Amino acid sequence: MASFYYPKIIVGYFLLVGLACSVIFLVIFYGNKPAVVAGFCLAFFILGAHLAGVKLNNLKNLDRDGKKFYGEVMIAREPEQKDKYQKIIILPTVWTSDVQMQKGHRMSTSGQVPKILLNVFDMDEYAYGDILKVDCVLKIPENFSSEFDYKMYLAKDGIFYECQKTKMEKTGRNEGSAVYKFILGVKNRFNEKIERLIPSPEAGLLSGLLLGGDSLLSKSWQERFSVTGMTHIVAVSGYNVTIIAEYLMLAGIIIGLWRPQAFWFAIVGIALFVFMIGLPSSAVRAGVMGGLLLWAAKNGRLANSQNAIIFSAVVMLLVNPLLLRWDVGFQLSFLATLGIIYLYPLFQNNLVKNHKALGITEMFILTISAQAFVLPIILFNFGRLSLISPLANVLVLPVIPITMLFGFLSALAGFVFTPLATVLAWLSYLPLKYETLVIKYLAGLKYASVEAGLAWWGVVIWYIILMITVKYFYAKEKNNL
Repeated sequence: MASFYYPKIIVGYFLLVGLACSVIFLVIFYGNKPAVVAGFCLAFFILGAHLAGVKLNNLKNLDRDGKKFYGEVMIAREPEQKDKYQKIIILPTVWTSDVQMQKGHRMSTSGQVPKILLNVFDMDEYAYGDILKVDCVLKIPENFSSEFDYKMYLAKDGIFYECQKTKMEKTGRNEGSAVYKFILGVKNRFNEKIERLIPSPEAGLLSGLLLGGDSLLSKSWQERFSVTGMTHIVAVSGYNVTIIAEYLMLAGIIIGLWRPQAFWFAIVGIALFVFMIGLPSSAVRAGVMGGLLLWAAKNGRLANSQNAIIFSAVVMLLVNPLLLRWDVGFQLSFLATLGIIYLYPLFQNNLVKNHKALGITEMFILTISAQAFVLPIILFNFGRLSLISPLANVLVLPVIPITMLFGFLSALAGFVFTPLATVLAWLSYLPLKYETLVIKYLAGLKYASVEAGLAWWGVVIWYIILMITVKYFYAKEKNNL
């Protein structure tokens, strides 16, 4: 919550007073469970404010704006391919000031080394771990719209500068983490097999389903997914990770593992999958929650989904507290899951049980439950309302599991036996073609989406009403038992 106080930063004095109060609470009321819980909650809240303050303090002393940078850098993340350029995140190994550059001396950085965003307008091949020699002018990112805080969007990932007037040359390769490079190599090989076996745009859709991201989709197709509210299927949501977890458990049992061993097989597989696609917030949250639910099933306990989603959010915010305010993907994935956890059971008890309609009602209500929780954030950040989204989800989501299964098997077979890969590719192409046809048709409808915005106070009012409504119906159900 301290991030919402920015650009002001909560100073250490107030945090120390709060921490002292929590310690006094714990000492005086030791043995009183409500008081102990309150004391720990206060201490944890202070810890979060402190972590946010540490992150935000890094933005106070950006003294290299407009200064020349010359030095060696390493590509710190897999380059992101755009239509006409590449977005490359670089990590300096040395800094050089203007004066020292003239004298031919280098200056090592002290403290945290900030990442730098480099937009490259050539399509040369760059990869994670490449060493570049860069000569450019550093610039603090500027917000190009009053509705989107681009500077803080980058800063949440430790990117404080952009490179302008850039001259660069590649001087080395094979730096960075060998493990991470190997996993990225596997991912890229999978993408190559998918592109070789399946035509576009179906190849882009399958890549998004299996590996996350829409980089293989053209701009027009990305727009169609956005208009129909189907972007989440290529963003590695909880739905994708749940399907992957189920398939991994089944695969473990098929190859002869006992169920406890298959559990660890699935956990490792989910971790590698999330790591491979670059650790986006939606995938990390889904991976943590999926792991918790698998653990609950392994130990024969009822999976408490509320605790699982809260715990996954806490873990992510401990690592990076700035996600809460400046990562819309984190907000949407977290809220969509909350909607399914809290709203769907209410609909299920009163509607789905009596009107199953071959699962169509269930899929429709799942979509409505998620949309009710994410709609204010979508309207506030993007100003667009997809009217066709519930229908698109009902028509597409039931086909996704079989699409992912045949798509994965075809890419895997492409490494060992091309004729089998071709057969499996056709089996995956048929549902992929169906999905793209549905999305293209629905996106072309006149009122598929409309422009609609919502002010911040409207977002607050929406969630207050939503919380009161959910609480009222749960209390009503409890009284009826």
